[in-house]
Amino acid sequence: MFGFTQWRRRRILSKSGLDDATWQRVTGRLPFVARLDDGERARLKDLAILFMHGKQISAAGGLELNQEMKLGIAVQACILVLELGIEHYDGWIEIIVYPDEFMPRHEIRNAHGLIETDEMSYAGQAWLRGPVILSWADVEHAGEMDGMNVVIHEFAHKLDMLNGEANGFPPLHAGMNRRAWSQIFNAAYQDLCRRVRAGEHTEIDAYATESPGEFFAVVSEAFFEIPDIVRAVYPQVYEQLAQFYRQDPASRELPREWRMK
Repeated sequence: MFGFTQWRRRRILSKSGLDDATWQRVTGRLPFVARLDDGERARLKDLAILFMHGKQISAAGGLELNQEMKLGIAVQACILVLELGIEHYDGWIEIIVYPDEFMPRHEIRNAHGLIETDEMSYAGQAWLRGPVILSWADVEHAGEMDGMNVVIHEFAHKLDMLNGEANGFPPLHAGMNRRAWSQIFNAAYQDLCRRVRAGEHTEIDAYATESPGEFFAVVSEAFFEIPDIVRAVYPQVYEQLAQFYRQDPASRELPREWRMK
């Protein structure tokens, strides 16, 4: 899907029609973009254009999607693969966006082998070899620097799913230590679970205690939105994420206008 030749890539980028005013308007609301240098922003822009070309972003539930909304989703998805490559999102096509939280009502088999209907409402879902589904009401909250970003969360699941079900153990790069990853993430996950059970305030969203897969997705959100807090609370987890994403956002100071918000 994203295996573009250099000629094809240049043609897609040259014909995108994305003007600087739109780009600045969309990215100006996202703190993780403010941490990037000019070269990184230019590469992120190219990735977002290629992403929109290669994916089908469609609305459901009466929502009307415009180009700026699609670009906002693309930028947030692409920050995860800025240093990895857009081909990490190969193998599936569709992103479906609802106006608010949605209720998929799919059937699941419980521990006793009985079929139950899932009637929970969701802000986002990522399906193995299937679509990403998002709530626009939650997408709009990106940039509030609260460590919560539904797009980053669901696309972290997609990276986790590159080697199977989302279990908090994505395929690691050459040179990364699988045992170290497992020990560090498990220790942090157990610590957060203990603190949440004790009723303590936690800087990392308590939803991370749902499973190791959710822990990876939640700390990925925080890694890009509030990296200084992740580094302070779970420094070893931060280091593993920095190796995995090949980025070190906490080392980049936010511009003054963002620090004053």
